[in-house]
Amino acid sequence: MTSLSLSGSEVAHSRVMAVAARAGLLARGVVYLLMGWLAIKIAMGQRSRQANQKGALADVASHSGGTVLLIALAGGFAAYALWQLSQSIYGTATDGRKTSARLSSLVRCVGYAGLCATAISVLTGSSNTGQDQQQAGLTARLMHHTGGRWLVGVIGCVVVIVGATMMADGLRRTFVKELRIARMEATTRRIVVAVGAIGSTARGVVVTLAGVLVVDAAATADPAKSTGLDGALRTLSHQTYGPWLLGSAALGLIAFGIYGLASTKWTKV
Repeated sequence: MTSLSLSGSEVAHSRVMAVAARAGLLARGVVYLLMGWLAIKIAMGQRSRQANQKGALADVASHSGGTVLLIALAGGFAAYALWQLSQSIYGTATDGRKTSARLSSLVRCVGYAGLCATAISVLTGSSNTGQDQQQAGLTARLMHHTGGRWLVGVIGCVVVIVGATMMADGLRRTFVKELRIARMEATTRRIVVAVGAIGSTARGVVVTLAGVLVVDAAATADPAKSTGLDGALRTLSHQTYGPWLLGSAALGLIAFGIYGLASTKWTKV
């Protein structure tokens, strides 16, 4: 068992896994850039696809050469999920075998495995249902069961906590510990940290709002309110100065996408 464990640990921190990690970080960055762009189009009053991961992937598929890029993104998401799974088992490069870090990696693994499945469904055309509609439908099914509204409420609270953690990560710049800061030039360091802080905070705001919508759906027994990231962004657009709020959130998501691209070079893997 010891030899197997050591072998697995070596694989988790091997050059092959490092390549998988960087491929996944690249795919993550591209998707957030696309989400931000779709949100900007909504802020400008244009009819657009949903400003969430599935909408972004569908937008990719609609363009010439989109199929090839979509395949590459699906592979990137799968690679990212594999990397996070290895970290959940053998520990992270930043926090070692700390339980909270390994649990976070496991959550990311599940999330990006789901995103890989979404990319495949867009690629094959097996699902024409929007991501927000899928979430609302799942929420409705949960609510039909005894205690379902409470479960939906708990899930919403968890999403709010995740979003708040992301915001805190951006505001406190704790993500810096994941980067090879010492290898950066001063100008590069300032730029990467700045876009990381702005992007992480903006992403946290959007995720927190998405969680609030889930909690509201549970409180009012209206599953249609549980609409994910797209619903959160569109909720911003309906507020006073909505286009400006949505535009700011969109630029924040783009900043996170740029940070994601920078992460391919500077993240500790």
